[in-house]
Amino acid sequence: MIRKKLWVALILLAGIPALHAQSSATQGVNRPRLVVGIVVDQMRWDYLYRYYDRYNETGFKRILKEGFSCENTIIDYVPTVTAIGHSSVYTGSVPAIHGITGNDFIINSTGKTMYCTEDNDVSTIGSKSNAGKMSPRNLLASTITDELKLATNFRSKVIGIALKDRGAILPAGHAANAAYWFDNVSGNFITSTWYMKQLPDWVTKFNEQRLPEKYLKQDWNLLYKPETYLQSTADNTPYEGLLGNKKTPVFPIRTSEMFAKDYDIIRATPYGNTLTGDMAKAAILGEKLGQDTETDFLTVSFSSTDYIGHKFGINAMEIEDTYLRLDKDLGDLLSFLDSRIGKGQYTIFLTADHGAAHNIDFLKDNKIPAGRWSGSALMKEMNTKLAAMFGVENLVLSLMNSQVHFNYQKLDSAALDEAAVRKVVMNVLKRNEDISFTADMDQLGQEAVPAEIKERMTNGYNRQRSGGIFFILKPAVSSAGKTGTGHGAWNPYDSHIPLLWMGWGIKQGATNRQTGMTDISATLAALLHIQMPNGCIGKPITEILNR
Repeated sequence: MIRKKLWVALILLAGIPALHAQSSATQGVNRPRLVVGIVVDQMRWDYLYRYYDRYNETGFKRILKEGFSCENTIIDYVPTVTAIGHSSVYTGSVPAIHGITGNDFIINSTGKTMYCTEDNDVSTIGSKSNAGKMSPRNLLASTITDELKLATNFRSKVIGIALKDRGAILPAGHAANAAYWFDNVSGNFITSTWYMKQLPDWVTKFNEQRLPEKYLKQDWNLLYKPETYLQSTADNTPYEGLLGNKKTPVFPIRTSEMFAKDYDIIRATPYGNTLTGDMAKAAILGEKLGQDTETDFLTVSFSSTDYIGHKFGINAMEIEDTYLRLDKDLGDLLSFLDSRIGKGQYTIFLTADHGAAHNIDFLKDNKIPAGRWSGSALMKEMNTKLAAMFGVENLVLSLMNSQVHFNYQKLDSAALDEAAVRKVVMNVLKRNEDISFTADMDQLGQEAVPAEIKERMTNGYNRQRSGGIFFILKPAVSSAGKTGTGHGAWNPYDSHIPLLWMGWGIKQGATNRQTGMTDISATLAALLHIQMPNGCIGKPITEILNR
């Protein structure tokens, strides 16, 4: 009888999920069944608390209460944009090392502009459009997702999902099983031949549901009564852009009338986030993530928050409503993970790739310093002076990413003294009233730039892909338009991001100690007992680890 009870006990213990991820290949190493990395595109840190009273108990509040919040997480490079953010989260590195120096950047050896995930050697899978000619080839460092694949001899599955190609591809890394992103033309999630030759059946079936059309036909109405949106400006302000065919930026937004030719409009509605969450759940089911003896990794980027922020600005009712809806979507995803993977058997983290600035005119109208500057006018002034002095036209190619990019082909063919050219450009920049600091990256140590900003310049500078001179605009000065918002600066509104953790191996609590975006992958490596990515410069956030 005792022996029989012992066998029953052993059988029950063998089925406990906590031991599920302890395989023979990793005997003695406990890991979660699934890691879910969530990036909310353009989420300012203060959105956690600006709308806190309106969040339900199952989304942001649940993570804050049950998990761990790193309240002072900072991006330690410039510029702060989507492609760099996603790359830095998952590599634990910075543009100087991982090579993604912007959403677009210039290859100095050729003078050609490169989109971050552009790859003309691959083809689209899942659509007849060219939107699938993408891969992680331009990313020069490994990701934490790559390292998980290496640590398990490629038995772990890694899947990346986002509306944006760069939001899916860069986090999933080079060795991912798949990355899927949204195609405007077909309304499908697609991929490229980097990953596979045809879509899996579960993706085809997901696309056949025509969810974009179903969501858009619902129109976009406020979740609650307009008078309850106390954290927002009025429904109709001059700071908001227009969506689709609307004449004024007011609710309701008739999305049902806005997708005759393609489905691009869903990106700038909360339904884009809902669709992303649907695809994430479908991937967990379709790929059986977290269901075998190895830890799997799902990367999810909610992109619509960025499109909506750019269109309407950070104070619009549209943004408040978007985050209230995202909170519900997040709660649905967590509940799904509880039921499918098991509560406490998965680890999630939630962060952002960058923040966002207040609308320039909104600040000025409220007597807060702000300004708009013209990069094209400044570039014209530079090239005019350089042509007069050196007799060569258009020596400056671009001011992309707050950097001066030189035309090295012209510099070389004319045998010009680059140092002399840079000196002229530096003089133009230093006389511009909208610019706080400038730095010739060949003489950075000699520039009068605050140490923290100088470090961010250094981290953002890649000699093959960055401009030779950085410039930093005054706070709240940018080239953003009259409506909506922009980002890209070192300032806290762009560089202070949320970082939440919850689930397997995570303590409950919070810290106000400064942490960095580059610490995320280092922390995951410590949690999973695997090697850090090969360009990682971050350090584990030991306060969060429950061991």
